[in-house]
Amino acid sequence: MIVLAADPTARVAIDETIDTALARIRVRSQELGDGAAALAEAITRAAAGGKRFRPALVVAAFEAFGGDAASTPALYPVAAAFEILHTAFVVHDDVIDHDTERRGIPDVAGEFRQRGRMRGADATGAALLGDAAAILAGDLLLHEAARLLALADTTPAVRGELMDLLDDAVFVSVAGELADVEHAVAWDHADSDAILAAAHDKTAVYSFSAPLRAGGALAGASPEALAALERFGGRLGLAFQLVDDLIGAFGTSSQAGRATGGDLREAKRTPLVAMARDTPSWHLVNDALALAHTGPIAVREAQRILDESGARERLVDVIDETLASAREEASSAALPAEVCGLLRSLTTMVAGRMP
Repeated sequence: MIVLAADPTARVAIDETIDTALARIRVRSQELGDGAAALAEAITRAAAGGKRFRPALVVAAFEAFGGDAASTPALYPVAAAFEILHTAFVVHDDVIDHDTERRGIPDVAGEFRQRGRMRGADATGAALLGDAAAILAGDLLLHEAARLLALADTTPAVRGELMDLLDDAVFVSVAGELADVEHAVAWDHADSDAILAAAHDKTAVYSFSAPLRAGGALAGASPEALAALERFGGRLGLAFQLVDDLIGAFGTSSQAGRATGGDLREAKRTPLVAMARDTPSWHLVNDALALAHTGPIAVREAQRILDESGARERLVDVIDETLASAREEASSAALPAEVCGLLRSLTTMVAGRMP
């Protein structure tokens, strides 16, 4: 994840607002029994830590448009809503991927699998409880994100804009996630363009376009400026996801946050692999990916064959083209100079993540 420099005061305010929202979930849940209380505690752990880039992006856009935090009480609740939305998607994504750990510790599903086993459930029952708890945790987080925006202390017009942004973020992200799963299970029916579209939809709107536009809306940005932010965020979000795919295949363990080549070991059908499928070397790539799960030597061989196929170079070209398009949007005449500077710095950060 890229790190956006933020005023320490703003970071404290973001963290405190998120903590208050999570505390509300715990208080409400404690009234509803032991299971609900345990779920609220697991939600709190799921939301802990992280770069909190999305709320920082809301605040950075707001400030770049000349907004005054002291006279805008909605700022930090709106910023917090995007972090809570992100946590909801992460919790649900772990269920989709059948993951029971995140950052080396049990996630919500993993915690409740353990809870099920401690209460005498067999493996099937524990898995059922874990998945159910994670789905419900994500539901509560989605509700909390919407609640923060619905109760934001701002004008009805701005509140309506914010709810529209949330609506767009949820619908587009759901469509992207569903398409990603469909491509994984029906690989022969997915072309490179469709896989790129899914990569965009999974990340670009909720992580970039919507937070930028939310900050702009709170600061009173013009419709033309908000449209430019939407176009910029879409391009930057796609580039960000494609760089993530490169990191998952070729990045160092410190870049990926796990052993190098994790996406290859898991045989993920990413845009990188889709591009390899369009090359004459696909049969070699496919055979190497089939063995990548067996260990580091097989991973390195898969990396070598993928590289030699030309797929890595092609994906880098697509990333460069996408970032160039984002830079063009960052120079839009509809945007104040300080906003243009912020957007250009974001493209530099994304480019700097390239392995």
